[in-house]
Amino acid sequence: MKFFKLFKKFHNEEDGAVTVDWVVLTAAVVGLAVAALAAVQQGSDGLAGKIQAWLDGSEVPATMLGASSTTP
Repeated sequence: MKFFKLFKKFHNEEDGAVTVDWVVLTAAVVGLAVAALAAVQQGSDGLAGKIQAWLDGSEVPATMLGASSTTP
């Protein structure tokens, strides 16, 4: 009879179930964050490449570098 009381008490306990729910929810949030990071990183890598190509093809005028336009 004592075994049945112990089993019934164990069956009615819900604290462990709440912990499992939180673990599953936390894992889902972490998974979504990793997926979002991967998407943003891929897009920013492509944009950085385009900016690098544009900068490589550009020239900076000498006046922008601090040189005077008149020669001594």
